[in-house]
Amino acid sequence: MTTGMDAHTAAKASTLPPHAPKPALRGPEAVTVAQLSEFDEIIDVRSENEFAEDHIPGAISCPVLDNDERVRVGTIYKQVSSFEAKKIGAVLISANITHHLRDRFQDRPRDWRPLVYCWRGGSRSGALAHVLQQVGWRVGQLDGGYKAYRRAVVADLAILPTRFDWRAVCGLTGAGKSRLLRALRDCGGQVLDLEALAAHRGSVLGNLPDSPQPSQKMFDSLIWDALHRFSPMRPVYVEAESKKIGNLRVPEALIEAMWRSPCVVLQAPAALRVALLKEEYSHFIAEPATLIAKLECLSGLYGHAAIAAWKKLALGQRWDELTADLLVKHYDPAYTRSTLKHYPALSGALQLELRSTDEAEFMRLARECLAREERNARGDRR
Repeated sequence: MTTGMDAHTAAKASTLPPHAPKPALRGPEAVTVAQLSEFDEIIDVRSENEFAEDHIPGAISCPVLDNDERVRVGTIYKQVSSFEAKKIGAVLISANITHHLRDRFQDRPRDWRPLVYCWRGGSRSGALAHVLQQVGWRVGQLDGGYKAYRRAVVADLAILPTRFDWRAVCGLTGAGKSRLLRALRDCGGQVLDLEALAAHRGSVLGNLPDSPQPSQKMFDSLIWDALHRFSPMRPVYVEAESKKIGNLRVPEALIEAMWRSPCVVLQAPAALRVALLKEEYSHFIAEPATLIAKLECLSGLYGHAAIAAWKKLALGQRWDELTADLLVKHYDPAYTRSTLKHYPALSGALQLELRSTDEAEFMRLARECLAREERNARGDRR
């Protein structure tokens, strides 16, 4: 005799096909570096220090183990056991994921597509990716993690620069090359501003106030990201540089491509150069002691008497005299030697004449430069 419970169970079972498989849970999608642009947001779950050294440009930092927690778990792993480390790590990671889910991701819509990565694409990114996937978002997990990304950056930087048609913007210090690059970008030109990416103006006085330079790896990442946004069908303008900008090295393939490129020369009268430099380096005018400390670095080249004379000008706030003297004795000879050595196409360069320091003047020169490029592309050399 069949009980009521047995009958109900039998009736329910009869509605299912025989040997029906249970629906499989869909895990996070394994993603390659080439697919980064397919996602709405990139989430770096490594510690703050790892993120600060380098990360995928545009990624947000959501560590599942912070700096101290990572050290703690690593110490337990080495000194006790992997099992104990995993237990402690699970508690810490769960708490941090809860925090991120509550404070960072609650406003994300149903169709949000995040990509998560960690150092190797393993447990740290897998933990957050799993939770986000369980919520219902379509999650990607970077296969190989940051290490795979870094390998791709190094490989691409050896090849990508050769695919573009470069234009090296040359000119003596203070001629306004950086402003011309900004104007070229505003006028629709493709621009790689290496000094902006390096947070440095490329000279002994080039450190930007309150803006430390990025790490070498981060500098590489920023260049890599910029190159991926350019079209090889149009020229890319870049300031003529040497191999180093402050403490950072320009990638070898890039600097060689720049040195082989056609040039644009920006010329400016000495008075305009002095005026522009006083604007660019106003932080030294506000704090002469900082400038004097920097000038000490040049004593090996020019001797103590020259440094003493420059210090006297700085202490007397005779900025026009100091700037002009530094240009004539230090910057102009050094820049001229370096440019002539590395840019053989300089003699055939397009010449642009700066008439004032107004932004409108730089826009005029940028439009003239781009118009000349367009005429050349049509074969009109007039």
